[in-house]
Amino acid sequence: MTIKALAYSAQKQLETGTNQHFKRTHIYELLAAAFGYSSYAALVAEAVFTEKAFTSRRLSAKAPLVHSRCVDLAYPVDIAKLVAASLLEFLAQREIGIIRVADLVATLQSDSYVPDDDEDESLEREGEGWNGSDDRWVNLRVLASPILLDGLETAAQGGQALAHYALALIHAPDEYGDEPEVGADYWYQRAKAGWVLSGVEKEWADAHALKLSNAEKHERHLREAARLGLPVAMLEVANQFGDPAFFEQAIEEVDADPATVAEIAERLSRPQDARKWLTVAATSGDVEAMRQLIEDHDLDDLLQCWTWVHLASLVGTDLTADVYRAIHEDGSDYDDDVGGPMYADGQDGVALEPLPQEMDAVAKRQAHEIFARINAS
Repeated sequence: MTIKALAYSAQKQLETGTNQHFKRTHIYELLAAAFGYSSYAALVAEAVFTEKAFTSRRLSAKAPLVHSRCVDLAYPVDIAKLVAASLLEFLAQREIGIIRVADLVATLQSDSYVPDDDEDESLEREGEGWNGSDDRWVNLRVLASPILLDGLETAAQGGQALAHYALALIHAPDEYGDEPEVGADYWYQRAKAGWVLSGVEKEWADAHALKLSNAEKHERHLREAARLGLPVAMLEVANQFGDPAFFEQAIEEVDADPATVAEIAERLSRPQDARKWLTVAATSGDVEAMRQLIEDHDLDDLLQCWTWVHLASLVGTDLTADVYRAIHEDGSDYDDDVGGPMYADGQDGVALEPLPQEMDAVAKRQAHEIFARINAS
């Protein structure tokens, strides 16, 4: 179902139930009111319709909004009362819901987005109000319904970077998916050449065609989201395609692990950017980032190195200590009952020249200041 088809069906049901003609534009406004929005423009600015997923909105609680909006559109009060009941029943029967694009992106990024307590308490804000029984675990094939894709495509065409990014995530290759069947590309090429395929050969060719189509859509929407300036998309373009724009624009904040950002910078041969993002990670309490800074970036700054050592100690790790463990050949912890060859796995502690007492006091003070900021965040 597309959004246009939804509006058409809603219009027909309302007109049949009320013997009142409705303008199509008014149907869109009433649909928005059913989900708590003051206008359809407000809804599509941040949300899209869904089908059979994320449908647990408190639709009944929105009946007064539908009634009020209907009256605002100059329909009689008695008609507005019928519309409020009929429209909400129509949406509930068809399991139509909405989801904010930002929440959709969070779902796609994590596979299982669960609103936090603050979100659960914000039921009265416009366009919000998840029921406690909302679906928490989402099958992508169910979530990415035609009506949702239609809404995202429309928003993307309107220049919404986040909609482009959501589409890029939906069409992203499945890193855990099955390997392509041997010969899939061969049969795909034969189909393109005009061969009439059947059976498993056609299945392979069709699956390969879908895979290529999704890859093209993924890259196109990802690059467009990046072009529109969405930091997380720019970072992913750097990760996948080696485009340094994210780092060249000196972006300070991105919804990503700073250590991962540093790793991407290293791969793009940008050591200064790697150091910058490792520092962000370290000042957030990432001990491995502290170790990497000491070993690869800050070795010529003894005061800074000891600041990292003292900070690591405050968060529970002694970076100066050797840490080794006995393992089996497969990397599992060594078990005496199993026996067999024993191997050592681990790393040496960092080795630093000691600081003069007064300088060490400075390093400790700086570490405590960073630690206080970590605890306050």
